[in-house]
Amino acid sequence: MAIQARSGGRIPHKWSVLSNTTLGMLMATVNASILIISLPAIFRGIHLDPLAPGNVSYLLWMLMGYLLVTAVLVVSLGRLGDIFGRVRIYNAGFAVFAFASVACLLTPGSGRTAALWLIGWRIVQGVGGAMLMANSAAIITDTFPARQRGTALGVNQVAGLAGSFVGLVLGGLLSAWHWRSIFAVSALVGVIGAVWAYRNLRETVTRRAGVRIDWWGNATLAVGLTVLLAALTYGIQPYRDHVEGWANPMVFGGLIVGAALLVAFCVIETRVAQPMFHLRLFKIQAFWAGNAAALLNAVARGGLQFMLIIWLQGIWLPLHGYAFEDTPLWAGIYLVPLTVGFIVAGPVSGYLSDRYGAKLLATGGLVVMAATFVGLLLIPVNFSYLSFAVLLFLNGVGSGLFSAPNTTAVMNAVPAGERGVASGIRATFQNAGMVLSIGVFFSLLIAGLSSSLPSALHDGLAAQGLPPDAVSSVVAVPPVSLMFAAFLGTNPIGTLLDQAGVTGQVPPATLDHLTGRTFLPGLLSGPFHDGLIVVFLLAAALAAAGAVVSLFRGGVYIHDDPTPTTAAGPVAIEEGANSNGRPAAIAPGEPGADAATGPAANAADGQAATAPAEPGTIAAGGSSTRTTVGADEQPNGQGSPADERPEVGRVRGRPVRRWSRRG
Repeated sequence: MAIQARSGGRIPHKWSVLSNTTLGMLMATVNASILIISLPAIFRGIHLDPLAPGNVSYLLWMLMGYLLVTAVLVVSLGRLGDIFGRVRIYNAGFAVFAFASVACLLTPGSGRTAALWLIGWRIVQGVGGAMLMANSAAIITDTFPARQRGTALGVNQVAGLAGSFVGLVLGGLLSAWHWRSIFAVSALVGVIGAVWAYRNLRETVTRRAGVRIDWWGNATLAVGLTVLLAALTYGIQPYRDHVEGWANPMVFGGLIVGAALLVAFCVIETRVAQPMFHLRLFKIQAFWAGNAAALLNAVARGGLQFMLIIWLQGIWLPLHGYAFEDTPLWAGIYLVPLTVGFIVAGPVSGYLSDRYGAKLLATGGLVVMAATFVGLLLIPVNFSYLSFAVLLFLNGVGSGLFSAPNTTAVMNAVPAGERGVASGIRATFQNAGMVLSIGVFFSLLIAGLSSSLPSALHDGLAAQGLPPDAVSSVVAVPPVSLMFAAFLGTNPIGTLLDQAGVTGQVPPATLDHLTGRTFLPGLLSGPFHDGLIVVFLLAAALAAAGAVVSLFRGGVYIHDDPTPTTAAGPVAIEEGANSNGRPAAIAPGEPGADAATGPAANAADGQAATAPAEPGTIAAGGSSTRTTVGADEQPNGQGSPADERPEVGRVRGRPVRRWSRRG
């Protein structure tokens, strides 16, 4: 399957394809994070009180509804792209996204009615974003030759992950003007992207005859992931007398039902004639290791943005003289080093992965990330910004080093007909990891706050001479409500004192101190640091575990599809460097390709281990090469028919730092 740009333009088709798919990824991921900073303006605009009972649910669903839908649907939409055409699904994603953005822009009413409207249309936005995410990487992989995919996917992934950082700054700037402008910009970009994609991309493959949709697989995966991730969302909300919802039978039951449905999905996929995605893809070493490392990376960094924003908005910025209502904008600005580090490292790592492979770059990136999590753990809550900025920059560099090479390795390893679903699986691992991370990180942070914040609040308020009843009323507020109030850039002390009816009884000087910029942040800093210790230790451990998994990805695997020069079937090459320093194998269609096919040199350890692999897989992992052309190659050199599946001899040996280029 090949995706081409429409003729008539001056820009070479592959770069036109890359620019459009990069815009799609940027738009989809910006909107995953733009509301993090914009929520204070949205809550004020629709007149929703963050401290009112039950309103925490609206906050969480505005944030996580989009992420949940993209996590659930990307595999199904990637499979639909494989069947009906990736460009068709991709273009529809732009249209759906733009329509939902217009609906959010025109939000009617106020209060909970407006909140439910926004949540519903944010979920529809997520459907459009999932269409873009599921097919973007597959379209690029179809368009670019193997030697350029790392660079192209590097640019695309930089846009994708940098979008989650750019959304923080953009959300602060737009919400300072008007909260509706956030959705106006999304609608405008969606319309431009849809028109651009229609004019520049052309689908060259038609629907395959006799292909059926795996309805049971789609249903069990979608419902299972939805129930599981929704249970995680409700687990971090208060339940009765508990500070969190893990004691809620519905949460516990949701976790069990969601897990059971995902197990049923795996069973179904092994039984149906045309599964939604082939579990055999996970037999490809580069595929399973890359996705496992991506999941661990997503869980490690997914909740990082929230922790940093609460840290800045609720504590550091007020302590440094910023008004609470101004903290969302400045939090986005102070997080710019994170974006810069990623933008610097992403394209460079993608280019280097084309030449040297993904293992060292991806593994090194995760190691850098783990080190920065430890560094964030060691600095004080009221830190020096220079040290904080350096750690953010290095964290962005580590994320950039990992993302592009890992994505390239995953997409290179699968057959062309499976690229849509492979891209969807990759995005599902990332998005589900983000949602899982938010649930886990918030739970750990709330647990840390609940153990020490009530006593700190009680002592601080009592020291100011407040009546015992007023002190008890403020201390009874769940820590999660105080944390989200700080997250929304508001100081809840004044509101809580009003609710306790003691505002008129407190001397004006004391009231000014209690509602000022330093009292609440000073009380929060100690308990918040207790929670940060657990959060960043877990993040560092997950990043380190991802680095270990990344080491198991093997050498360089590139799945080559049948070409006219390989009439005998897909060529499966395990590639390495010969002792004379020449490339061990040359791709079909390149000069010298005929001379490259044939028996390889002996393996370094004297023993070639043969294992089944995907047709056309190239694995560069040793100091020698074994090439198989067709499963039943004849002595006269005539291979098996093109529709037969060859077995691939795989040789293990020293890691290869460079492999032959192929177009």
